[in-house]
Amino acid sequence: MLYDVLVLGGGPAGYTAALYCARAALKTAVVERFSAGGQIATTEKVDNYPGFPEGIGGFDLAVNMQQQAERFGAETLLEEVTQVSLSGSIKKLITASGKTLESKVVILATGASPRSLGLPNEDSLRGKGVSYCATCDGMFYRGKEVVVVGGGDTAAADTLFLTKICKKVTMVHRRDALRAGKFYWESLKKADNLEFCWNSTVEKIEGSPVSGVVVKNKNTGEEKQIPCSGVFIAVGNLPNTGLFENECELTDGKYLSAGEDTKTNLPGIFAAGDLRKKPLRQVVTAVSDGAVAAHMAEEYLTQTQEL
Repeated sequence: MLYDVLVLGGGPAGYTAALYCARAALKTAVVERFSAGGQIATTEKVDNYPGFPEGIGGFDLAVNMQQQAERFGAETLLEEVTQVSLSGSIKKLITASGKTLESKVVILATGASPRSLGLPNEDSLRGKGVSYCATCDGMFYRGKEVVVVGGGDTAAADTLFLTKICKKVTMVHRRDALRAGKFYWESLKKADNLEFCWNSTVEKIEGSPVSGVVVKNKNTGEEKQIPCSGVFIAVGNLPNTGLFENECELTDGKYLSAGEDTKTNLPGIFAAGDLRKKPLRQVVTAVSDGAVAAHMAEEYLTQTQEL
């Protein structure tokens, strides 16, 4: 079966793209290996997506997006894609079950995954005190003590945000100075509820829910406990682009090279959401990308039909 559009990834970007494509009467399917939502499905509550004054559960929001796209005719194919062929006029996605899915356009929306610390209980504590998004989950820790791990721009921005709502923020960084820009450093120095823990790494996260962390000084080997209710890990993201890195142009950080028009270097291939090089990765920006990618897909199909 030949589709007009295949959307690879069932997060907010993917299902928004599918919604817009389906409403444009394009034969559309979302190919997702697990279930709707991507990273948002693991977020207990989303408070920064417009239209929900009391917030909404991440999983509920994801399911709503899926159902809305499907109401207009988009299909959901629960398949793991293991191989792609994107350079021809007919694009092919080959799945683990042996199916070959074909389409005229592919919208890549496989997202990115937060880089973890690799601690044994880290994954099991997600939603129980461990978070990778301060703007998503920070309000749950209003008036409490938290730890931020990292030293780049994201970690600095998260820390600044948290200092405004938390009783105390401790920033743990493995070096003796931040990698973040000067603007962040000047702003952080003004926060009177911020403490730095330099040359240190988090060795253990305690409690369930989180009650504290154990950090180790890299120079002295000394360990100490920092009591906290939440740990915000900001040590980078890993874009899920390995499947098509041999065909699509990537940045040095392995993100897809695609501008605000979501166009990649390959005709008929568009990138939407967190896998695209962009300054802000939030649900609302992923949704925006999905709408743009759908528009560009429709425009591409119209142009190729006229040739």
